[in-house]
Amino acid sequence: MKSAARAIIIHNDNLLVMKREKFGDLYYTLIGGHVEMNESTEKALLREVHEETMLHVANPRLVFIERTPAPYGNQYVYLVDYISGVPMLHQNADERHINKGGVNIYTPMWVPLSDLPKLNFRTEELKQRIIAGAKSGFPTQVEEFTTSSVG
Repeated sequence: MKSAARAIIIHNDNLLVMKREKFGDLYYTLIGGHVEMNESTEKALLREVHEETMLHVANPRLVFIERTPAPYGNQYVYLVDYISGVPMLHQNADERHINKGGVNIYTPMWVPLSDLPKLNFRTEELKQRIIAGAKSGFPTQVEEFTTSSVG
């Protein structure tokens, strides 16, 4: 089964997201991506954050495992400390090359946490857990949940 590692990065009451415009569909998702063969989820997370944002981050802590239907698989969601940087795609990132086609656009960006409830997020369940975590604190033990559909 496929797996992905995703990052919750909060700085100054903003959440770092990837804005996706995919063949006319607009939605937001967390920064991150697939876990390669023989790669740990934490190593994949740090690689993906670097490729998709160029930010300096630290202290990844697994807070959620979101089980999603095929073809997405398990999403390992880490809370990560922001250190520094301005989000931008790495010059060699696959997303930068895909953007050149013009029909599938990736844009890493900060969004105010207060705007999160009205954003079309990839999965509503994860969005609600991020909102709750930002307000009341993220879990100290990993929480697993199943998402029935990916929007």
